[in-house]
Amino acid sequence: MTAKTVAVLGGGIGGIVCATELKKKLGREHRVILIDKKENHTFYPSLLWLIFGLRKPEQIQRSLKILTQKGIEFIKGEVAEISIDKKSLSLNGQDIHYDYLIISLGAELNTKEFPKTPKIFNFYCLEGAKLSGESIRNFSHGKIIILVGGIPFKCPAAPYEFAFLIDSFFKDKNLRNKVSIEIYTPEPLPMPTAGPLIGPMLREILESRQIHFKPEYRFKSIDEGKIYFENSKTADFDLLFVVPPHTAPEVVKKANLTNESGWIPVDRETLKTKFEDMYAIGDITTIKLPGQYKPDKPLNLPKAGVFAHSQAEVVAENIAREIHGQKPDKRFSGGGSCFIELGNNTAGFARGNFYALPQPHISIYNPGKIWHLGKVILEKWWFYKWF
Repeated sequence: MTAKTVAVLGGGIGGIVCATELKKKLGREHRVILIDKKENHTFYPSLLWLIFGLRKPEQIQRSLKILTQKGIEFIKGEVAEISIDKKSLSLNGQDIHYDYLIISLGAELNTKEFPKTPKIFNFYCLEGAKLSGESIRNFSHGKIIILVGGIPFKCPAAPYEFAFLIDSFFKDKNLRNKVSIEIYTPEPLPMPTAGPLIGPMLREILESRQIHFKPEYRFKSIDEGKIYFENSKTADFDLLFVVPPHTAPEVVKKANLTNESGWIPVDRETLKTKFEDMYAIGDITTIKLPGQYKPDKPLNLPKAGVFAHSQAEVVAENIAREIHGQKPDKRFSGGGSCFIELGNNTAGFARGNFYALPQPHISIYNPGKIWHLGKVILEKWWFYKWF
């Protein structure tokens, strides 16, 4: 058997699972290379806890170099070019040739529209989360706005979880009556892709806690204290926390891997791209859902780590089977789940099948402390299992 080289781009959830599973299934005879521009992996589901002082940065990070102990080759660097014809990658002044390529680069955050001021924070990255926490701890009165700068965005529950945690934080300090919390989003309801039940339920919880939900507000621009939306709408703020617009990395655009959506289209069951021996998984993909409850507005699979994880297992299994001369018959079924932090050590939980017909079939469980504990266990399991 000829030795094969499998390259995995991106050291997030999908990339780590895919590289680890591939190496385990392929053994010493074949190379598995993981490439990321950063040395450290950050477990992003824990960023909200970091904001409120419940985690330190070192608790939610691990070095990707640890994966070399499993036989995975780790290269720190940013891929400058993907050559589809040559099946090669250019980075760090060298070309790396591959037999199979898995693109798991995630989404990049476009922050260029947001001025760097003491009032505006990107809570979707590690450094921004740390600064967000400092700003909240030093805040005693005024208006807080959480702004979703564009759709789609990863972890669709996060802006709402953040609002619930801010609400709980100021209640604990007996300052809630001095703080206004508002959410502005282009979405018609929270988490609209999750079917017709979750959005109204979350909106009801928001309203019951005096968190003002402002749907269908499309962001245009911003200055130090005012947000400008389409249709001449504006909003003033004292503190602003943003979900920056998401975009695919430039390297995949240059390689013409994206379509009109701006993301990489893939087969929804196999995660294959239109190019031979090339796959894409996780946030960088666009996958149209087969079932939908709004036929006039086609929906896509949400961008979330739970899907990247499952897709990585499918791709790793199929590539390994193909290399071993077997039929690659594993399929991604569209299943996923989500914890929704509500504050005070409680959380909600939802899970279901996003590929179900005639619409996504999602089950919602009553909020409770058990689901918060479940998320804590998930975090601990992640680091134990993969590092």
